[in-house]
Amino acid sequence: MSLISIFFVSLGVGLSGALMPGPLLTVTINESYRKGFVAAPLLVAGHAVLEGALIVLLVLGLDRVLGNEYFFGVVGVAGGAFLFWMGLGMALDVRDRKLHLDLQEHSGMRMGPFVAGLTTSISNPYWFLWWATFGLSWLLISMDRGVAGVLSFYTGHIMADLLWYFLVAFLVVTGKRFLSDRVYNYLILACGAFLMVLGGRFIGAGLASLL
Repeated sequence: MSLISIFFVSLGVGLSGALMPGPLLTVTINESYRKGFVAAPLLVAGHAVLEGALIVLLVLGLDRVLGNEYFFGVVGVAGGAFLFWMGLGMALDVRDRKLHLDLQEHSGMRMGPFVAGLTTSISNPYWFLWWATFGLSWLLISMDRGVAGVLSFYTGHIMADLLWYFLVAFLVVTGKRFLSDRVYNYLILACGAFLMVLGGRFIGAGLASLL
């Protein structure tokens, strides 16, 4: 497979994954409201650093660890608890009337978009599972072309995240002027509830793997 083919296949596969609703999408919506368009590249940068490090570890043989059900269970419980805590913080901010469209900061997420991109990704056990299975298979194909193949794979994958989350941030920021504080609070409450439900599902899946 040529390098350009690796890039575009990785781009398409990455988009199919990015378009699925998940914690990173929810955090992108929340952070774009708070910090504006700059939140998207920072979130993706944190996500990209983590994925770059993971690809290096996979090349070195980490796939055996990622495919272990106990590893999945531990990540599921710990990551699910973190996502639940994050969602609960957003919901409590709505309850306490701390969120307004004219505020640049609030207490819902003090870590910043870059760190949020890291922590949200690493809290998702299915992110590890995707990389241990489907992601790894494409990485192995890319490795046939050496370092250039791996770089083409990685670049296409991250470009998919950039395209999608830039679009999400753009829609959030441009639509912000048409929203009232009331609608904004309902949206953040929905995002918080989604993270709590997702966190609960991750905890349940993690416990099922451990027990």
